[in-house]
Amino acid sequence: MKPYMKVSLAALAIGVGVWVGSVYSNTAIGAGTSQPGTADDPVVTKSYVDQQIQKALNGGTNAGAGNSAGNNSGSTGTGSTGSDTSLPPVVSGASDAVEIVTVKPGQQLIGASGAEFIVRSGKAVIVSEGTNGVADLTDGVDLTNGQAAPTNHLLSFPRDGRGITVLDGNKYSLTVMVRGGYSLK
Repeated sequence: MKPYMKVSLAALAIGVGVWVGSVYSNTAIGAGTSQPGTADDPVVTKSYVDQQIQKALNGGTNAGAGNSAGNNSGSTGTGSTGSDTSLPPVVSGASDAVEIVTVKPGQQLIGASGAEFIVRSGKAVIVSEGTNGVADLTDGVDLTNGQAAPTNHLLSFPRDGRGITVLDGNKYSLTVMVRGGYSLK
């Protein structure tokens, strides 16, 4: 091949490359026409979103929804539809506040649906009426009725009517950190 042909083909290849690059460049610019922060693509903050969610929750209709897991303070219900009337009223409904509860021998600390307990001191056993029990989130196991509740483990109560009590024969009280609804019987 002659040298002027090599130079001509090289120039043609460069020209085609520049042309293809400009076509793709214009396509990419045209694809995202809206600028962030404009009416077409608004930028919002977390506080704005939280405020709008609160407005929607407070102003929306909750017919038939029961008591949701939101703000339960001041409520004596446990979020159930009223089919289980054997449980005593919930003493605490604060979902985010952690309370320190003392359970004396002979008493039972029954968690509402979604409650979390951490036994800080004392010997506790699980109280559960069904075949399933309480989730020990620290070890990732299910503790059934009568099993020992380990200290300093996060226990989750998926349903109403499950709880802990002092080990039979033990004369010392339990100290338990509780988050969520509970009753003491």
